[in-house]
Amino acid sequence: MFEIDLNNNKRAKTPLEKVLSHKLFWPLVWVFFLCAAVLISYVVYRFNVLGAAGIIGLLIGVPVLYAIVAYPKFGILALFAWSNLVNFAGNFTSAPVGTTMDALEYLLIIGFFFKQKYNRNWKIFADPVSTLVLLWIALNFIEVVNPVAASRLAWVYTVRTVAIIMLLYFVFVYQINSVKFVTLIIKVWLGFSVLGAVYGYAQEINGYFPYEWAALRKSPVTMHLYFQWGHWRKFSIFSDPVVYAYNMAIAIVMCLGLMFGPYSMWKKCVFGCMMVLFMSAMLFSGTRASYVMLPAAAGLLAVLYFNQKVLVVSIIGATLFAGLVFMPTSNGSLKRFQSAFKPSDDASYLERKKNQEFIKPYIQKHPIGAGLGSVGVWGIRFSPNSPISKFPPDSTFVRVAVELGWVGLLLFSLLIFTSLKIGINNFFLIKDPRLRNYCLVMLLALFAINIGSYPQQSIVQFPANIMFYLMLALINVLKRLDDEQQLSLNSTNETLLIKA
Repeated sequence: MFEIDLNNNKRAKTPLEKVLSHKLFWPLVWVFFLCAAVLISYVVYRFNVLGAAGIIGLLIGVPVLYAIVAYPKFGILALFAWSNLVNFAGNFTSAPVGTTMDALEYLLIIGFFFKQKYNRNWKIFADPVSTLVLLWIALNFIEVVNPVAASRLAWVYTVRTVAIIMLLYFVFVYQINSVKFVTLIIKVWLGFSVLGAVYGYAQEINGYFPYEWAALRKSPVTMHLYFQWGHWRKFSIFSDPVVYAYNMAIAIVMCLGLMFGPYSMWKKCVFGCMMVLFMSAMLFSGTRASYVMLPAAAGLLAVLYFNQKVLVVSIIGATLFAGLVFMPTSNGSLKRFQSAFKPSDDASYLERKKNQEFIKPYIQKHPIGAGLGSVGVWGIRFSPNSPISKFPPDSTFVRVAVELGWVGLLLFSLLIFTSLKIGINNFFLIKDPRLRNYCLVMLLALFAINIGSYPQQSIVQFPANIMFYLMLALINVLKRLDDEQQLSLNSTNETLLIKA
């Protein structure tokens, strides 16, 4: 009765173990290592340090590339981690490190199709968000034949950061299939936010580091933009102060959502301390748009949890916040914070309104816009003689409207609205407390980043664009995981009832 079949519990040997366990193969193994040693010695002798670096790159790179395709969860974490560090790595080399992000994206997409070949499951994409994402990608590819576009090359450079990267939405929906992995993603996410905040403090206390000064001096315009209100705006490990501030704002909103989760008191205290760290670090960026994201997310949270207790807390919080906005101060960072809530007195806001009024007739006359890459950096580079190439979009929505027309703006707005609507519905439908809380966290973060999309281009640079598609995916994934859990619980209960 209690007899154990030990033979059935033996682990099957891997191909490598089979080779090494067979004595006849040992001479071949020694010959292989001998040839490899000779080859490595020759490469190092012939190419010096460059050769050694190449060999190390192969020894590390090839297994990593294989792991990204074969183990997509590792690939997703590697993509997220590198998206946070890629701009910082660019400080130390003139090589186009940004292309490594393209490589990671393509490898994950290839891995996705490989998995679909052996474990086909397209039903999980039968939802409105997936349909709208496909329509958005299709519109971006249609732009290549836009008759108004001044440059096809600008489309080539832009489409990879706008449409191709959005294919990752499908990768995330398919590959994220466990609660543990969602928890790990959130931990890694907040971990890199802490790293960004700490490095921002280092910049604030010690000033820019020599390699950062070297990069800034190459662009006097950037130096002018970074020195505001008698203070150098900090950008931490990210590409610029806006990306830094938005990352901090999203992290604050996530911690705020986690405070309402089914966690122990000490964990909630940790979330509270992290919020203070992120808030103070965000002030170093001098990015006023990020300040507006916080009360907006808090407002949505109050609506979702509306009751007498929340109403009292909201009134107290709103009173304290109003006092902070209108209190007199001589602190430069606090003055800049206050100016974010007084747009009528802000010259930059008035300039944005003026630009939007200027471009509005053009948008109305061009249903599919001026083409991808027609404004901003690529517009100046590839179509400098175009009348709109030098137009400063200064907003995700304005950029979409100019490059993809009012059709693109309508489609993008519909995607955001649908995602938020589904997120709110899922928040009330999900039964598992932890999954429900994760849904709240993603919903608040998605709402906040879209509030921030009006005054700034919030989802163009890494890692914000990766975060955006991750939010869209997780809102759907969390409901699917909850459905699977409830189905499993119901099956277990039915089995117990039958046995009883």
